[in-house]
Amino acid sequence: MLVKRYEGDRYRGNDKLPLAGNPHPAAISTSHVERQNLTMRMSMRRFTRKTNAFSKRAEMLHHATALHFCHYSFCRLHQTVRVTPAMEAGVTDRLFGIGDIVRMVKARNPQPRPRGPYKKRAGNSN
Repeated sequence: MLVKRYEGDRYRGNDKLPLAGNPHPAAISTSHVERQNLTMRMSMRRFTRKTNAFSKRAEMLHHATALHFCHYSFCRLHQTVRVTPAMEAGVTDRLFGIGDIVRMVKARNPQPRPRGPYKKRAGNSN
């Protein structure tokens, strides 16, 4: 693994560190990760550059990313394998729909309580 060292904004060099494991040399490639990053950037506007479609809170970014990967893995048929990645991996034997994802989210999270009344501003006679 190549680790780049910086001091402030200045590049100071890099260190090579061994990774644990015993991968087959022919199987070592970053193309799968790069393809997944591209798919994410193309599918979710909040990951494109110079955009105003951003998440104000990190929690919302996590939720949006989870929904993307859930749809990508369980709902979207992929041309090369003609099934979803979850079906190909043997995780499920059926194609999920958006309604299935909504039901799973609702079952996991309780319904929010109704919002209380607004407080009147001081000095406002209306």
